[in-house]
Amino acid sequence: MAKKKEDALNLDAVLFKCRDILRKARNAGSFFEKRDMMLTLVFLRFIGEKFEDGVAHLADDLRAQGLDPDDPAIRAAFFDDPSFTDGTYNLAPEARWTTIINTPAPKLNAALDTALHSIASTSRQLKGCFIEGTFTQRGLAPADIKQLVDEVTKISHKKFGAEKDLIGRVYEYFLKEFAVNATKEEGEFYTPHDAVQLIAAMIEPFDGTLYDPCCGSGGMFIQSADLVRAKQGDIRRINVYGQEKEPATYRLAKMNLALRGISHDLGGMSDSSFTHDLHKGLYFDYIMANPPFNLKNWWETALAHDPRWTDYGTPPASNANYAWVLHILYHLKPLDGVAGFLLSNGALGDSDALAIRQKLIENDKIEAIIILPRDLFITTDISVTLWILNQNKRGGAYHGRTLRDRRGELLFLDLRTWRENPVKGEQKKKVMLDSTQIARAAAIYHTWQESGTDGANYAEPELYRSVGTQEIAAHGYSLIPSNYITFVDHDLAIDYDAEMQRIQRDMKALLAREKRSQQELIEAFEGIGYGVE
Repeated sequence: MAKKKEDALNLDAVLFKCRDILRKARNAGSFFEKRDMMLTLVFLRFIGEKFEDGVAHLADDLRAQGLDPDDPAIRAAFFDDPSFTDGTYNLAPEARWTTIINTPAPKLNAALDTALHSIASTSRQLKGCFIEGTFTQRGLAPADIKQLVDEVTKISHKKFGAEKDLIGRVYEYFLKEFAVNATKEEGEFYTPHDAVQLIAAMIEPFDGTLYDPCCGSGGMFIQSADLVRAKQGDIRRINVYGQEKEPATYRLAKMNLALRGISHDLGGMSDSSFTHDLHKGLYFDYIMANPPFNLKNWWETALAHDPRWTDYGTPPASNANYAWVLHILYHLKPLDGVAGFLLSNGALGDSDALAIRQKLIENDKIEAIIILPRDLFITTDISVTLWILNQNKRGGAYHGRTLRDRRGELLFLDLRTWRENPVKGEQKKKVMLDSTQIARAAAIYHTWQESGTDGANYAEPELYRSVGTQEIAAHGYSLIPSNYITFVDHDLAIDYDAEMQRIQRDMKALLAREKRSQQELIEAFEGIGYGVE
């Protein structure tokens, strides 16, 4: 555990140095241009390291088969293919990180753009992950770009762990360090790993199609792929679809997924899921999302009669929370699709969306509401809720479990007290959910779903409770968990006589200590010939 913390701090130190170089450099550009430059460098670094690993692994495999990897005929047969057997991209010499780091500083900008052009020209999947000409157009001084490249060389999965979403981590760092205010305006938040892991543990996206309508840097997909590897071992069992509005973040997602070997369809361009739904008419097994919280200015008059809200009513133009809910529901497979997504807590009792919320509850689309601890996010302190929608509450087989009929019930969980894991070294207060807590929350939800559980009596005070829709209707269709979960008045359990006797004993001891201290002080003054009385 100590090693992991040390690695995180070392990575932050490298990124801090990169940030410092860019702040001092001339022509570094705006926050977004600096971020794009850094992420493109990190992309070249990661794909270069992946290539080097692929070469080493292939050489080891050949030797194990009794073949000489240095033989020209063997190299031509095995190493000159477009890709290696493990899916590693076979980079041309000019695109390799070893070439870049050995380039003299005055030629580095041109060498970096040559590498980008080479990759875009030879890989259909990697084309569009970056803007060609980034470095010569920006034109950093030789000393500055050399310093930057030397620092990025230190960012290695050998050092920080192959299993980590390092591009996502770099992205998160620059959101946090460069432009916290800009991220709030743009609604651009990097979803913490523990929040993604909680959603994935709940809905178990092991196979089929997975969609994220606001996919950001692709972190949801990467975390889910890691879960699939852990549970099933084959990420080819899941097909990834996504959409992202912000062009730089869209390119980043493509980078991230390509480097991980995750097959994906991000719609071919960056665009808004509301005004230009790039996956219109497609329905998915699973949806995971962290939409921008309380997004304003999303509405356009062309959306007035959109089929996504035909059955539920038009969402409020002042806030996109319920537009996201209905967009997600629209894209779920009608018979058995499952979605887990985050919204701000205001959506639980928003009066402007009451009619929509009532229909969602009456139509049995909402399965669980999980209120999360504060301070999970670095880029916002908004309190957040995990919603789970399920098109099949009738029961049946699901991932090796037998589920009961849960129609007319919702599960409420309140995890706000799960704050015992503070994250150190951050500029703002932050907590995290550890693997034990995530497993416990998922177990509460899965047990509630399973055959044999009595939904009418499934509860633990101050933590969770299964609630019927009639009771929710009686509360005005509010989804605020505290309206339903029992909270114990701990004062009622106090034995006042015993407690007062304890306080009396403590006070007697305190007064006795105070009396002794006074006497010792008097004696001290008398000892030097001065009285105090």
